[in-house]
Amino acid sequence: MTDARSGKNAPYDLLIVGGGINGAGIARDAAGRGLRVALVEQGDLAQGTSSASTKLIHGGLRYLEYYEFSLVRKALMEREVLLAAAPHLIWPLTFVLPHDKGLRPAWMVRLGLFLYDHLGGRKRLPLSRGVDFRKDPLGAPLKETFVKGFTYADCWVEDSRLVVLNAMDARERGAEVLTRTRCESLRRENGLWRVRLQPGGGAPVYEVSAHAVVNAAGPWVRDVLAGVARANRPAGLRLVKGSHLVVPRLFEGEQAYIFQNEDRRIIFAIPYERNYTLLGTTDKAWDHTPDEKVEIDAEEAAYICTSVNRYLKTQVRPEDAVWSYSGVRPLFDDDAANLNASAVTRDYSFDIDGGEGAAPMLSIFGGKITTYRKLAEHALTKLVPLLPESARSGAGEAWTERAHLPGGDIADADFEAFMREVRQRHPWLPPELARRYGRAYGTRLDTLIGEAGDLQGLGRDLGGGLYAAEIDYLVRHEWVETADDLLWRRSKLGLHVPEGTAARVADYLHGVDDVKRGATAG
Repeated sequence: MTDARSGKNAPYDLLIVGGGINGAGIARDAAGRGLRVALVEQGDLAQGTSSASTKLIHGGLRYLEYYEFSLVRKALMEREVLLAAAPHLIWPLTFVLPHDKGLRPAWMVRLGLFLYDHLGGRKRLPLSRGVDFRKDPLGAPLKETFVKGFTYADCWVEDSRLVVLNAMDARERGAEVLTRTRCESLRRENGLWRVRLQPGGGAPVYEVSAHAVVNAAGPWVRDVLAGVARANRPAGLRLVKGSHLVVPRLFEGEQAYIFQNEDRRIIFAIPYERNYTLLGTTDKAWDHTPDEKVEIDAEEAAYICTSVNRYLKTQVRPEDAVWSYSGVRPLFDDDAANLNASAVTRDYSFDIDGGEGAAPMLSIFGGKITTYRKLAEHALTKLVPLLPESARSGAGEAWTERAHLPGGDIADADFEAFMREVRQRHPWLPPELARRYGRAYGTRLDTLIGEAGDLQGLGRDLGGGLYAAEIDYLVRHEWVETADDLLWRRSKLGLHVPEGTAARVADYLHGVDDVKRGATAG
């Protein structure tokens, strides 16, 4: 595929606006079917909602209370698919659910867990079970008033890295991924979309064309419809802010806890980045524009801490937080104006404008990270029949259900066995660094390490074990341009590296030449 800026390329079959999980997932699926694809993202990949989740691949146990059985089943089935696709990035996590006699009765919880165990064709994860906290060490962090409870299994995911892996796979299958490029306008012309793109850094505006457009802009989906495309379409969107606190580790063990509240919401307490506990999330209506700064407020921080302190012996205060993050969830507004934010459906909906001679646009409302792959399949089922015959005839079938993501081709999805092999091949790597590389890059860690046979071979250490070889890899393969890209989205090294590392990374990136930066693009 020729460079989009040359003006000599044929129209794309599909141009996707938005580099979050849905946009990246659709780009990957479409490119793998042989379609000509471009993905346009105004910032960094996963810079918005897709890096601000609770970082779970889960069915959503609480959605059973709202009778969303179809959504829960779909999500539970996808949990198994994604666990096999990226076992380095996604792994099982045990959740402990203390039973509060004043809230849901035990029989109701047991029934919900029975459905959760059997609704989605569970294969790899263990069944739920009852727990006596007076005898089981899982009860050690809890107040003595909680004597019984339950455990069940779900999965953890590095959310922003999941987005990047989908974009990498899309590019490796022929898609163009244009980060820091704003879609200025969309207009129909002669059966095509004419698209004006504004790259960052002062580069000139240029135009491309596409047979179809996917509006996967998340919280900005209405802005793309009304402002960029000037389409008079319904925009069933409800924006909900979710916030999280990261505090010093509150309990020992690798289990997570899920706490019920009197308002029917739940709060998770999850082991995070070795030394910390992740607490969240909130559900609060967001009445501002998506461009406004999103951050936790005092009410949310107090709510999270109060909820946790009701259950845990170790008490936590908002000022204990070492970091917080917030995101705006673009939920599908299913006319549930009377419902509180936590009750709004997490399922997705499509709006299709065009077809039958008019170039189509598919806009996405809602969705959750767990079901992004299924959403992508569904979107292409809708769009491919609307493409010209030349594109339809060459488009392949759905393929992602059994395909690995980059770095996920680990034998039998056995990450621990893979790490034993890594330590045998690279005995000079410190165990903690080897494991971090394995979790982040999977089988691609050998590309990062290259010919290095010792730590000196990885180049300069910019702080806390962040070597130049890793930065070079991220620039070449993962669109890293700023220190925040690297320290807070491609990783969470921002929690670990010493003071001054961000400035050193920024200086290093400033010196990276354009040849290195674009080495694997296209």
